[in-house]
This record gives sequence, structure tokens and C-alpha cells, in this order.
Amino acid sequence: MATATVSPPVQSHENEYVLLHGVRWSTYEALLEDMGDRHIRLTYDNGSLEIMTLSPRHEWSKKLIGRMIEAMTEELNIPIRSGGSTTFKKELKKKGLEPDECYWVASEPSVRGRADLEIELDPPPDIAVEVEISTSALNRLGIYAALGVSEIWRSDGHQIMIERLQEDGTYASVAQSPSFPWLPLAELGRFLGESATMGETRWIRSFRAWVRAEVAPLASEFEDRRE
Repeated sequence: MATATVSPPVQSHENEYVLLHGVRWSTYEALLEDMGDRHIRLTYDNGSLEIMTLSPRHEWSKKLIGRMIEAMTEELNIPIRSGGSTTFKKELKKKGLEPDECYWVASEPSVRGRADLEIELDPPPDIAVEVEISTSALNRLGIYAALGVSEIWRSDGHQIMIERLQEDGTYASVAQSPSFPWLPLAELGRFLGESATMGETRWIRSFRAWVRAEVAPLASEFEDRRE
């Protein structure tokens, strides 16, 4: 019988985690079921299991980014499917995790309105949001790659960087979002910075006004050029 080993608990900035090695897949699945909706993130990579608690700052940052994506797509009438922090796992690859937020964009028609998604069979999200206020001990990008997530929005709480999945199974930084190629990413960082002083309601209203005034024409011009 395999014996799990435990690395000492680590506090990385604001989040705390414990890393266990030699953990069976069945144990990981049992923990997922037993933990339910508790404020804990489980990341599994070929026998190593990270259990991380999430700080209020981490959760606030990921919620702000999610609100911007959702407000923008609503204003521009872009169909999306929200996945939140759904657990994505593949037993054959022995990998699993929960993104901070995730969205189906190009593949939205395949999952529209469905409550019975089969993670092993249905398309993975097109976008996963990864807030990196605290660094994971495991290679979460490697897990995302194994799961086939094509676009990662990485944020330190102040700015947003985009990583795109390459043919060799690694991610590379890109200047624009593949899902929203007309989107000025630097402005998203500016809005993240303003959220602390404006209050969320005024802030999201300001963001929506910016989308209507500045982003909508860019998106329309981009689509005209494609035609």
C-alpha cells in the first residue's frame, strides 16, 4: 500500500497550503466529494495533492475579473457559458484542479444550458482565470494544458496577462486575448486598480460605460475587417 508523505505547511503571501505526495486518485476523488463547497482548493498532479485555503484578497480579485468578463460580454452580446470554479479532472492523465473562474466562449454552443456536463467528454473551457496572489507548489499551467484549456488569464491582482496553449502542449504569453482579440488588456489592469477606491457598484458601472464607448467600436471594426 502506498504511503502518502506530507510537506510542511506553507504560507505564501496570504494563502496557506499543504502539499501531500503519494496520494491515490481515489483519495483525491473522495476528498473532492467530502469537501463539497468549502473554501478550499484542491490541485492534483500525478500523485501530488495540494490543499490550499484562499484569502479574501484572492477571492475578491478573481471575482472582479469575472465581473469584467461577464459585463463586457453582456454589453457586446457575446454568448458565453460561465463555469466558476468547477472541478476539471482527467483520471487517465492523473490531473485535476479548480480554476478561479472559467468560461466557454467559442465552444459555448456545445455546452449551452446543460447542467450535466461530462468533464471527460465535453470541451474544456476556452478561458480559465488564474489569480496568482499566492504561487501554487504544483505546475497548474501543466495541468491546464493536459486538460486542453486554450487560454489562461493570469493576474497578480494588479494586471492581467494572457497565456495561449501551443501545439507542443506549453503556454506562451500573447499580447491579445484569442477569445477577445480587440480587447485592450492594459485597460483591464487600470480598472482593477480603480476598484479599491470606487466601490464595486460605481466601478462596474464605469466599466460598462467604457465598454460601450471604447470597446464596442473596436470589436465592431475587428469584425468588419474579418468580413
